Amino acid sequence: MGTSKNSIPDTKMMIVGVTGGIGSGKSRVMDFFAAKGAPCFSADQAGHQVLEHNPAVVHAVKAIFGDDLYNDQNQLNRKRLAAMVFSDTAKLQLLNGIVHPAVAIAFEAFVSTHALAPLVFKEAAILFESGAAKHCDKTVLITAPLSVRIERVQRRDNSPEEAIIARIALQWPDEKKITLADFVLENQHWDITLVQLEKIYQSLLIQANATD
Repeated sequence: MGTSKNSIPDTKMMIVGVTGGIGSGKSRVMDFFAAKGAPCFSADQAGHQVLEHNPAVVHAVKAIFGDDLYNDQNQLNRKRLAAMVFSDTAKLQLLNGIVHPAVAIAFEAFVSTHALAPLVFKEAAILFESGAAKHCDKTVLITAPLSVRIERVQRRDNSPEEAIIARIALQWPDEKKITLADFVLENQHWDITLVQLEKIYQSLLIQANATD
């Protein structure tokens, strides 16, 4: 199928957006797709890269949030920045306005590099909130009970529960995103998740190949 999404070059690939709230298990799901040999792009990882290695982004962040967010080696104090933006919606929007355009350019380059792939997966925590979903051919939403998500993040980051809940509150609730997603994957028990993932992957592959 041809895609002309923003300035992404016309390709025959299917771009699949993968999203879910914090602690839903997006990284593990993306590992599954990567193990299938599919190119996988993480907007979160790309965001980390541009925040330290894109001069225009670094300059803009320093101008708005302060030079002291970076050390002498230009390494970002991520915990301090997170504390600033996740407690202030306006600051979070400012940061997203700096980072998201640079991430979009990185994704365009990624798509160009994998132009012959039938499927390309793009993981983004705020795929629907940011409007990026409209540039995907299909979307997969990963869900999990709130208690499970909190436990996962606490185990991963050792974050206090109130901080996790505050971050969750900044994202759309699953109930809203479910109405927009092409596939909904409940990721509570991994053995069950794997069965669902295989079905979703095969369905996407069939649809992508059918457009050639």
